[in-house]
Amino acid sequence: MRLRALLISFLLSLAMTQAVAQQSTSWKAVDDAMGRPGQDQPDGAHRFAMPRSDLKVTAGGVDIKAGFALGSWAAFNKMGNQSEVMGDLVLTDSEVTPVMQKLVDSGIEITALHNHLLNESPHIMYMHIRGHGDAVQLASSIRGALALSKTPLAAPAAAAPTPDIDIDTKQIDSALGHAGKNNNGIYQFSIPRTEKVMEGAMAVPNSMGVMTALNFQPTGNGKAAITGDFVLTASEVNPVIKALRQNGIAVTALHSHMLDEQPRLYFMHFWANDNAVKLAKGLRAAVDQTKSAK
Repeated sequence: MRLRALLISFLLSLAMTQAVAQQSTSWKAVDDAMGRPGQDQPDGAHRFAMPRSDLKVTAGGVDIKAGFALGSWAAFNKMGNQSEVMGDLVLTDSEVTPVMQKLVDSGIEITALHNHLLNESPHIMYMHIRGHGDAVQLASSIRGALALSKTPLAAPAAAAPTPDIDIDTKQIDSALGHAGKNNNGIYQFSIPRTEKVMEGAMAVPNSMGVMTALNFQPTGNGKAAITGDFVLTASEVNPVIKALRQNGIAVTALHSHMLDEQPRLYFMHFWANDNAVKLAKGLRAAVDQTKSAK
């Protein structure tokens, strides 16, 4: 019996390994079309990061790092023999029209266009997109549109050692009740909602933009600038605004990112630059107003 159990365990492990390998191989053509490798996500999506490392943006006296608030991305999810793509493209004002026209001509939908920050220089816009069809064709269309901007299209060079985070991450984790991660010097949290988000017949994977994102960029002496977005239902919007304002955190934008999701979601962006632990406690007060995972 023990031998049989070991054999079954081995076969299951082998099947899982083959499935992962097959999934990675199945995205290779999409990687080639995007011109960079994507990353398989635990929820099954395949996500590309396209940071605007070419831009030099300041907001509130802070030099904005690409991973803090300038991170274009696109995430693909298989739907039978076809794929769905969602994304968010970071663009300067002069790039918006040509990129939008190229996407429209390619059959990719624009689902939102708006600001995330306030008083930044130069002014930055965020274009949310959605497409359905052949994954390689979708990837080619997105890359072709981005070619009309100054978004770096080549895969980034080998990553330098990850910079240390000059804020008390343990206290921040404790205050928020979640564990953050160091992403190239930005301390990041991704907090999923408890309910399933549907768009048509598709359950939207968390990594396709339906998790609350909280980003900390250290600014010295235990301080950090914070930005990101809360993912909210209508009844949560004003309680979260109240919690943020009571804790000295500015609300910089409130809008939709998608068109026909259920439940209907609103995305609230925010900003502050203060003691990082103090801000984490303020963000926790806002998170507690939402149906978010504990």
